[in-house]
Amino acid sequence: MVSPLSLDIEGKLLEATVKLIEAAAVWLPEDVEKALRRAYDIEDNPTTRSFLKAMIDNVEIARSKRLPVCQDTGIVMFYVRVGDRFPYTGLLPSILKKATVEATRRVPLRPNTIDVITGRNPGDNTGRYMPWIDWELVEGIDYAEVTVLLKGGGSEIVARARNLVPAEGLKGVMKYVIEAVYEAGPQPCPPIIVSVGIGANVSIAMKLAAKGLLRPVGVRHEDPEVAKLEETLLQAINGIGYGAHGMGGKVTALDVHVDYAPRHPATLSVAVVMNCWAARRATMRVYADGRIEYITHPHLNKEVV
Repeated sequence: MVSPLSLDIEGKLLEATVKLIEAAAVWLPEDVEKALRRAYDIEDNPTTRSFLKAMIDNVEIARSKRLPVCQDTGIVMFYVRVGDRFPYTGLLPSILKKATVEATRRVPLRPNTIDVITGRNPGDNTGRYMPWIDWELVEGIDYAEVTVLLKGGGSEIVARARNLVPAEGLKGVMKYVIEAVYEAGPQPCPPIIVSVGIGANVSIAMKLAAKGLLRPVGVRHEDPEVAKLEETLLQAINGIGYGAHGMGGKVTALDVHVDYAPRHPATLSVAVVMNCWAARRATMRVYADGRIEYITHPHLNKEVV
């Protein structure tokens, strides 16, 4: 399942991260593929079923030919959960950037980073703060979990955040989320995954919403009340009836994820982030002794040397 790394830790981590990015681009996570197949099974609109069938076929072709599942290979974003006893933390920033450059060449990834000042595209998916790295420090563990998310532009353009009046409460939050999906229409390539963050300000809410996209489809929040809210929102959003690519149908969203932090007495901030049906993410765990384990794509463990 896992293999010890050689003494060349940096080189091995680099190669492992390139494979991680390739896995995200090429192999749709199992939970997402299963959700697409369930949507196909329950739809009764022939046109919508044909679109879902095309998505499923696309997933299978990408996997068999080892090519990206979508031509927009997105912005490369890393979420790193690192233990305070993990010995290679200092190596990770440069490794993740080098791996992005190498994956752009090898997978290949479409070069998507354009400097907002100069308009220049470096051609390797890097730039100021890019690839984006979100850090979470964890006490008492000696490993790091690295998740890559390839976030396309079509689904990102409909993201939104707002400060509600606290008196609007959760009903106001639900209204805002449903309106966001309704106004997005077919632009984010449904069936989508909707992630909602609630907190004291829009920056907290947006961060929670963005990280919610990393949660597998079908996994509910650990708080039963939040889990109930997720189910209620999912039912309401699917009641809109957009279906795959807006062709009409029962499944507009594959899932809804909600997370929250306490709000300020004067604020109730909410953010909504959506992912298209091609929810491309992959996670690996790097242990202190040099072992690597691919969590979301275990077939890659056979390729680790």
